[in-house]
Amino acid sequence: MTDSEAFLDGERPTDVHIFLHEDAVSNVEALADHGTRTEDGIVLVLDGERARDVFRSATGIDPMVFAKEAMGTEGRVHADCAGGICPACGEDEARFVFAFAEEQNDEVGGLYAEGTVIHAYVSCACGEAYSGKWVAAERSGA
Repeated sequence: MTDSEAFLDGERPTDVHIFLHEDAVSNVEALADHGTRTEDGIVLVLDGERARDVFRSATGIDPMVFAKEAMGTEGRVHADCAGGICPACGEDEARFVFAFAEEQNDEVGGLYAEGTVIHAYVSCACGEAYSGKWVAAERSGA
């Protein structure tokens, strides 16, 4: 099982999942030793603080500011956290995705009582930022 699969299954709730499209960073190959190369970018699964630093360095954006912005628009994020269908343009043109997991919390209820919840925030090439969330075990973000 890859780091990404373990994260998406809810088995790495203290880590952060980052997808960076090759067009969104100046040198995606420089990150190859730290993640998994995909057809059009790279996936990194890193501990929380390191992930926030890498995301900020690669995108020039504070991840918490980005998440807060994206949270305002719900969209359909792919279950692999490497893209989604943008609610503004209808395309799958993710520049980057920042995702984290929140462990099951029966006290909060709702979705959070069902299992570990994946929160994913996407930046589309059209400029829209959007988000999605789902129970990790269901991988229903797609």
